[in-house]
Amino acid sequence: QSSFPRSVCTSSEHGFAQEIPIQSPISITKFQKSARMTCEIQTSAASFDGIVIHWYQQKEGKAPERLLYYSGGKPSVESGFQADRYMIETVSSQYRCIFTIKDVIPDDAATYYCAYWDPHCDRNSKIIKIFGSGTKLMVSSKYELISSPASSEILQKRHENQIMYVCLIEKFYPEVIRVTWADEADKEVTDNIVKGDVWKPTNGDKYSIGSWLTVPAENKDKNYYCKYEHESQQRSLSTQGIYYMLKIQFYMLL
Repeated sequence: QSSFPRSVCTSSEHGFAQEIPIQSPISITKFQKSARMTCEIQTSAASFDGIVIHWYQQKEGKAPERLLYYSGGKPSVESGFQADRYMIETVSSQYRCIFTIKDVIPDDAATYYCAYWDPHCDRNSKIIKIFGSGTKLMVSSKYELISSPASSEILQKRHENQIMYVCLIEKFYPEVIRVTWADEADKEVTDNIVKGDVWKPTNGDKYSIGSWLTVPAENKDKNYYCKYEHESQQRSLSTQGIYYMLKIQFYMLL
């Protein structure tokens, strides 16, 4: 778990809220290839080019460590890191920073966070550093294959005044995956959700995951979507059009 703050920074004085930078959740790169990680800065600053962007590396079980910062069009790499392996590109019109690690090795496997100082979030003359959600870099061997989920479906169970939807995503590799729910307006649903842990059969080499959404029975005609992001693909599944056969199958599993 990261020790970085993830909360939204607000300022009533300036009348807006700042969101954390957007990062892709995972990056899987083969040994000796280049890993590219993006960071989209969510800020109302007039000039993206004037923002100082920091990149941190956090290895499992260790404290985060700043790797470099980008200012004035060039990166400054911290001592202890090999400067010629890192490259920064920016797309000012999209407020996007792209961090590249060349010739990746297993020791590069870590979670990488981008961050910036938010000049508007001052309280008592202090400013706050806003961190992104992080990108987990996984370094695979030259022969390791990425497998998209073999199957994905939404099952349904109705009980009294509630409906429970179960989103099952099965047989994918590697294990890093992000599963979310959204409503008809494509707004993320965060209430009444249970997220299961990724599991792998003792005799298998691929992973599966389940996520549960419970809604009031009067919402039976509303459409909800189970979305997942995996290194292999992104997909959205709808609760509408669930076949009765799947309901029977789910009852048999209980």
